[in-house]
Parts: sequence; structure tokens; C-alpha cells
Amino acid sequence: MAEEETKENAKEEIVQDAADISSPKRGASQQSEKARSKSESETEEHAEDIQEIDLSEEKESKSKAKDEKVGIAYIKSSGNNTMVHITDLAGSTISRVSGGMITKHSRLKSNPTIAMFVAKRAAERPRDLGFTKLYVRMKGKTGENHGPGANAAIKSLNKEGFDIISILDTTKVPRGGPKKKGGRRGRRV
Repeated sequence: MAEEETKENAKEEIVQDAADISSPKRGASQQSEKARSKSESETEEHAEDIQEIDLSEEKESKSKAKDEKVGIAYIKSSGNNTMVHITDLAGSTISRVSGGMITKHSRLKSNPTIAMFVAKRAAERPRDLGFTKLYVRMKGKTGENHGPGANAAIKSLNKEGFDIISILDTTKVPRGGPKKKGGRRGRRV
């Protein structure tokens, strides 16, 4: 308590001294050199205190940032299957699950319900390892939209407790490329 009061009094004196120096008054020119040196030493001490407080706050925020683990979820969704591959930021695989691991009916592998279970199973290991945030990268078949399970997988990852930082669609876009199959007149049915 006493230290805080002395610090506050010193701050008030510094503010008054600064006001006296900046405004031309009769008494301002008559200040003794001792008073000036005293106020300068006090300002240096307070500046050190302020720097110490700022450094301690930075250390706390950095330690909080280190506790949060961030990963990348790659969701590949086509008309036939949905795959979820979760890695850390360095690219090391943490978990990888596909629709065929959940159901053996090949007609259901691209179903949104199965995609939800795929994402749920893929999220188990990263959650146990302490991952809290994910970047999501969706991918579909080249030149087409992503399959029906992509959105369901993202919703499921969110429900599992991950904070999704960003969603990026990395589907490849053809720029001319090879000739499409079917010939000049197209496929005849």
C-alpha cells in the first residue's frame, strides 16, 4: 500500500514537473538542478517498472499460445468416398480415416452421415493429444465440386470441439488440359 502511494505521488510530481517545464511560468525557470535530477531519476525508475510489467504480460500471452496445438485437416470428398486426414503443422500424420473404414457398403461411403462418422473417428486421436484448433482444406475431384460429405465432415469436426481457423477449397481447376473422353460428338447412349 505504502509503495503504491509513493509511486502515485511520484507520478503526480513528474506530471507537474513536465507541465512546469513545458509552460513558460515565472517559477519554472527558477527550478533547482537538484529537483530536476530527482525527477529524472524517478522517471527512469518508473520506466523500468513499466517495462517489467509489459515483459511479464508478454510472457503470459506467449505461454498461452504455446499450450494451444494447431493442426491441419485435409478432407477429400468425391462422389464415391470421403477421407479425412489430420496432420500437425509440420505435416506428420496424426490420424487418417476413410468411409470404407466406417461402412462396408460401397454405395454409402460418400453419404453425409458416414462422412460425419469419419470425421468423428479422425478427431479422436488429435483431441487426446491436445489439439484445439484446425485449418481445414477441402478437396474434390478435379474440375468438379466436392462430394456430399465435405460439409458434414466440417460440421462434425466443429462439434467435436475444434476451433476451425479457416476453410480453404484446394480443388484443382483444369486450364485446357487433355481432351475429354467421348470423342468429338460426345458419348452416345
